[in-house]
Amino acid sequence: MEQVNVTLTETIKVLLDDKKFSTLRDILVTMKPYDIAAIFENLQDEKMPILFRILPKELAAETFVEMDDETQEFLIHGFSDSELKEVVDELFVDDAVDLIEEMPANVVKRILRQADKDMRKQINELLKYPEDSAGSIMTTEFIVLRPDMTAEMAIKRIRRTGVDKETIYTCYVTDANNKLIGITTVKDLLLAEDDELVKSIMEENVISVTTLADQEQVAQMFSNYNFLALPVVDNENRLVGIVTIDDAIDVIQEEATEDIEKMAAVLPSDKPYMKTSIFGLYKKRVPWLLILMLSATFTSAIISSFEAVLANVLILSSFIPMITGSGGNAGSQSSVSVIRALSLGEIQFKSIFLVLWKEFRVSILCGITLAAANFVKLLLFDLHGQENAFMIALVISLTLVGTIIMAKLVGSSLPLLASKVGFDPAVMANPLISTVCDSLSLLIYFGVAKLI
Repeated sequence: MEQVNVTLTETIKVLLDDKKFSTLRDILVTMKPYDIAAIFENLQDEKMPILFRILPKELAAETFVEMDDETQEFLIHGFSDSELKEVVDELFVDDAVDLIEEMPANVVKRILRQADKDMRKQINELLKYPEDSAGSIMTTEFIVLRPDMTAEMAIKRIRRTGVDKETIYTCYVTDANNKLIGITTVKDLLLAEDDELVKSIMEENVISVTTLADQEQVAQMFSNYNFLALPVVDNENRLVGIVTIDDAIDVIQEEATEDIEKMAAVLPSDKPYMKTSIFGLYKKRVPWLLILMLSATFTSAIISSFEAVLANVLILSSFIPMITGSGGNAGSQSSVSVIRALSLGEIQFKSIFLVLWKEFRVSILCGITLAAANFVKLLLFDLHGQENAFMIALVISLTLVGTIIMAKLVGSSLPLLASKVGFDPAVMANPLISTVCDSLSLLIYFGVAKLI
């Protein structure tokens, strides 16, 4: 969480020490929940409950949702049962589910004891859905209208029931069997005549997702259609919940973080960097380091098998890092572009031949450009005065062309193949692609060297 102004945090600490609670309250009510939560992270543990009790009830609940897991758990241990009930009662159901999923069992039991019967039922329903599905991130607090209501009746219903709903701007129209048949907005209802029926105002072409839809797909739909909320239905098209834009943004951030970590050969973590222990970071990083180290033995084996070539033209060995580095970089460029296109839904596995043809043409242009620049550089600087300089420069430059072509084809095809077999394409990014390209680059290098 981004740190708030240091001066403000120090001011809060001084006011707490001086027990100027009314002044503190006046300051805090002007702040956003996210910024107040950041202050809690900078406080000494024993002062957190005191500051939390100063907050108005609704603001306290909103701030609690923005806190990290450790701060939430500490506060819950310090709450009396009545204080915990006040917080739980103010939470939206999806926020309560998120809280429960992150807390240890003893804390979960205490939270559920303080939740009312209706909320416990809703929480248990949401917890049944698979992790990372639309059902697991949806909320059941939304506005439902009937098609035979007038605009005036609909607005009265929103006023009566909207206080505890997570969003009221988009309203969902269902029939007697709770099947989703349309949507409308508060704007449409306000601009309509009082006696105009909801069914004549609503939009019938409703885009929805099922409860088992992948959360990443759901988040992508928000980007594609600029939704504020997305209805979630069961297999019979009955409305069971909605996913709101704030939850979609959280999913996008989580998925992007996970992809970045995988692309850097780090196992995904659910904790911020500064909250992760040294041993925790070690466990996330060492498995891939071991895999990549062992895979690098192929590179060593290739070099060993071509010792005779290196012995005849010893200078060739000095250009191995440049060849393998260029191949790894070229492969990583293509893999990152393809992985990004896959995550945005721009391409699928069936596009593999179009992708390979595009990358092949790009690789020809890149390879020729790098080879030409390298050929001139080698003759003017690196091999100036060297015996057989022209032939050595030609070997290295031709190798570059072959390496770039190979690397871009490998870098673009592996993520697509991974997506086809159900493997995460992000794992195929930089480290693994580089290792594969290193080995293939050396085979091309020594193969060309033996031919000329």
